Amino acid sequence: MPRFETQKSPMAPYHIRQYQDSDHKSVVDVFTKGMEEHIPSTFRHMLMLPRTLLLLLGVPLALVLVSGSWLLAVVCIFFLLLLLRFLAGQPWKEYVATCLRTDMADITKSYLNAHGSFWVAESGNQVVGIVAALPVKDPPSGRKQLQLFRLSVSSQHRGQGIAKALVRTVLQFARDQGYTDVVLETSTLQQGAMTLYLGMGFQKTGQRFLTMFWRLVGIRTIQLKYPFPSA
Repeated sequence: MPRFETQKSPMAPYHIRQYQDSDHKSVVDVFTKGMEEHIPSTFRHMLMLPRTLLLLLGVPLALVLVSGSWLLAVVCIFFLLLLLRFLAGQPWKEYVATCLRTDMADITKSYLNAHGSFWVAESGNQVVGIVAALPVKDPPSGRKQLQLFRLSVSSQHRGQGIAKALVRTVLQFARDQGYTDVVLETSTLQQGAMTLYLGMGFQKTGQRFLTMFWRLVGIRTIQLKYPFPSA
């Protein structure tokens, strides 16, 4: 199995290689933990929304005025926070569950046998990062586009350049296969990813709200493109 890139950091060396079926459990673990890490930041984002602050202040105050009980107001705030925490986590958990039922259920079939690829970053015989790519089915006229998916690095191995190396692997694969662009989507919540992509030369091409929930909480999906220079 070819190894695409090897780097040494002050913490540990790593190398990037193509996915093997024996990696599946580790890959799912990196993916799931990476997605669930967005739940606390989604919760914090929701807490700072004016409508949320109004809810957290207005409903308990109304209870105090009606019942005269400050204890009831405190209990109300507690349950409102629990509800908000549940709402912040549910979209991410549903997304992970959907992915595990679809493309992540059989990675070889979904990516390697579909004219795309899937790579892992390995350090100390442990999978610590992942990234995938698939051809865009209906690209703009005259373009041949590859879409980047599933970029994630375990929290213990960040800051070593692994994410950047994984993105470079996708870019090199696309260049070798004659693609004109690499495209991807991320969210305004994922500032670290946005900084990485923009720093590597990706350009914003659009934005949208994936669902009504994301519209209500003001979290947009950002579309990015890396165009290769014309030959």
